[in-house]
Amino acid sequence: MKLCIPTLAGQGLKSTVSPHFGGAPYFIIVDTDNNAVEAVQNQNEHHAHGMCHPLKSLNGKLIDAVICSGIGAGALNKLNQAGIKVYKTNGETVEELVNNFKSEKMEEMKPDQVCRSHGCH
Repeated sequence: MKLCIPTLAGQGLKSTVSPHFGGAPYFIIVDTDNNAVEAVQNQNEHHAHGMCHPLKSLNGKLIDAVICSGIGAGALNKLNQAGIKVYKTNGETVEELVNNFKSEKMEEMKPDQVCRSHGCH
């Protein structure tokens, strides 16, 4: 499974998780099947509230799930429509989130848990 985690830097498993999906400078993509790790610069980092294009942000990378602390309703809906699940977390590093995911310690994000503005964290 390919997990996408928004981060503040492109430093692999040690990267600090960004508080918000759309405004993250980087995404770390972790393939849990082969432990491959890839940093992708957010191609849509600077956008108006409600105008996030999550699949454009990933620069064409294919993913199965997103793990994040916060995400807007539009991005959540667009990801879900593409068959991509979004999981809510409070972890601090990519490594911690991947381990929590593997341990099934996460639940899928619900529409009432989304951010209402970019300053929600």
